[in-house]
Parts: sequence; structure tokens; C-alpha cells
Amino acid sequence: MSKKVLIHSLIFSPDGVSTAYLYNDIALRFQKEGYEVVVLSTTPHFNVVEEQLAKQPLKWKIPGIYKESNFHGIKVMHVPQKKFKSTALRILGFVYWHIISFLLGLCIRNVSVIVSPSPPLSIGMLNLILGKLKGCKVIYNVQEIYPDILKKKTGPIIACLKKVERCIYNKSAAITTIDDVFYNTIVSRFEDPNKLHIIPNFVDTDLYNPTNVEPLDENIFPKTDSLKLLYAGNIGHAQDWRPLVALVDKTKDLNVEYFVIGMGVQRSYLEQQKAEKGLDKLHVLDYQPRHLMPSILAYSDVQFIFMAPEMEMMGFPSKVYTIMACERPLLICSGDKTPIVNFTKDYNCAKLITEKDFDKKVDEMAQWLASVSREELQKMGRNGYDVIQRYYTKEKVTKQYVDLVNKIL
Repeated sequence: MSKKVLIHSLIFSPDGVSTAYLYNDIALRFQKEGYEVVVLSTTPHFNVVEEQLAKQPLKWKIPGIYKESNFHGIKVMHVPQKKFKSTALRILGFVYWHIISFLLGLCIRNVSVIVSPSPPLSIGMLNLILGKLKGCKVIYNVQEIYPDILKKKTGPIIACLKKVERCIYNKSAAITTIDDVFYNTIVSRFEDPNKLHIIPNFVDTDLYNPTNVEPLDENIFPKTDSLKLLYAGNIGHAQDWRPLVALVDKTKDLNVEYFVIGMGVQRSYLEQQKAEKGLDKLHVLDYQPRHLMPSILAYSDVQFIFMAPEMEMMGFPSKVYTIMACERPLLICSGDKTPIVNFTKDYNCAKLITEKDFDKKVDEMAQWLASVSREELQKMGRNGYDVIQRYYTKEKVTKQYVDLVNKIL
């Protein structure tokens, strides 16, 4: 009988966000290596992609309780979840998901190992209980460090979350995290540091590569000779949008355009600033289909990521890999020795802005845009592409997950 992996994740296909794509590939690698794979997740609610829903339709298994779908021969169980505007409804939905997914997890037989990513922190504790009851191993993947990432740093709730965090780290069979900064941040919280492993995120180079380019709608992406800076992803609190607004305003007289593609709580701020300041060269667009992303990246000259100061130590945008895989340079605004700066600083694939003073960093970015040549940008893009091919393809990294599971079983 083959060994069974239960992937328990808040996000999975056909949801169209980065964590889903990562865990899609991890699941497929376990399947390829002979494991039986079952996934326990939610119904799509972060980025619903109709095209992906059509390819992977969800059908009620127990009406009102959960749906099932088939992902390349892998059974996926989906607990209903919606992106409510009401905080009370979001909390209620979150609690409901925990209860139903726990009960469904109990019903899945002969599980050898449970693998789950953060967030949320609570999924790690839920899996410890499941693992104890089912007699299986648990691996917890730290994609974001909780409770450190929360704005509030003290109080009884934070103290409780810290205890939960340490319990997960020390009771799980293994913990993985994505880079040295994360490792060094949490390693002191382990009774046995040997449980902590670095496994980076990765990119699907079959999709994301410089040659996978098709024509785009010129009404949305017009052909011009301007220098094009682009961001695609969640327009949320993890990014600092104030420097972007200031940079667009400061470079009005340069032949530079800015594109922000996506949805999120900060989108309204960008749209408001665009209208109030007359930022005609700032284009705020809806999410685009995933298969067009390599072409959209190719349309740009520079990809920008401006990390919010309060979040910059706690997360690493996986889009960095896709950008580098498509031979595009980065403009990164983040503090010194943060994960994104540490990752890119030795590869000469990004312009790094680590200045803390707001006006000075905006000036530095504006001066760079005014002086950088397209030849320099192309060279930076090639440098990033070479790094991805050496270390961060899905083939190389997903094997590390399989090797870790093989080691602990």
C-alpha cells in the first residue's frame, strides 16, 4: 500500500493565488513519486478564476457541508468559504472551516503525513491534534511568521498565539521555512533546532519563461516607447503604496508608465490618489488570467515591489521567482537585511532601495529611472533568469519536500 500525504491548506486549486500554485505543484510531485495524495481545503474565494473552475469543477459531496473536485487525479475536498466584508461573518466562516475540515480530516484513513502551510497559525495546531489521533507525522511550512506579522505585539491574545506557535514548532515532526532570515528569526523558539529546515519557494518554469509570450489586448496594454513599471498581485497591506504614489507624481515629466494589476484593500487608496493628483500614468487594472502573466511580465521593463516597513521582515513575495524566471529586473524598496533584500542583493538582478527616509528613497528611485538604460535592465533580467534555472525551479525544490517526508517516515 502506498504512503498517503494529506495536504491541509486554506488555499488550493482552483483558487488563483500564489500559495495555491505552489501547493498544486507540491501535490503533483508527491503523486509523481508514488504517494497517494488527498487535499483538504476551501472553495475558491481569494481569486476566483472562471477558466480554472471550468477545468476543475466542484460538486457537492454532502450538500451544505463540503464539495469535491479532481485535480489531475488527486481528490480535493473543499469546505465552503466566502470573502465576506463583515468581520463577524469572516470570523464565523473561519471557525466553520476549522470545525468541518477537522471532522473531514478524521474521516480520511491511513494518512502517513499531514503537510500544511501558514497562514493561518491555527491550522498547525489543528493538524497536531489530527496527527495525534491518526498516528501520523505533521509538517508545518512557515510562509509567514505568526504572531510576529500582526500589528499588535503584546497582550493576552498575542501571548496565547506565541504559546501556540511554539507548541506547533516543537510538537511537529518537522518545520520548513523559506529562507535564512525566517530561519534565524524562529530557530531560538525550538527545543530541537534540527526540526527546522529551509526549503525555498519556487517557480513553474514551464509557464514562466521569457519565450512564453502571446499578444496582449492593446486597449489594456498599449504599445508605446515608455519605460513600463509593473506590479501584479494582491494590492494589500504587505506592500507600501505611498512611495509609488509619490514616485508617479515625481516622474510625471519622464517617459515612464506604471501598471498595478490586482485587487485588495489598498486598491481604493490607489484609485483615489490617481484621481486626486491627476496621475494619468498610473494604470490600475483588474486581475488578468494566469496564462497571460508571462506575456504581461514581458510587456514590462521593470517589476516593482515596495514592502511595507511593518511587514518586510515577516514575508517574502513569491512573485520574485516568477519575475526572475521571465528575465525581468526588479525595483525593490525594503529595509536592509530583510528577506527580499537578502535574497536579491548578490545576484545583480534588482535595484535595491533601502533608504528609510521617505523623500530620499523616492528621489533615489526617480533618479535611477531617469538614468538607467534598457541594456542595463536587460542584463539584470538575464542575471535573475540564470539564478532561477540553477536553484529555484519546481523540479529542484519540490523534490526537497519529498526527500524530507521520506526522511521522517
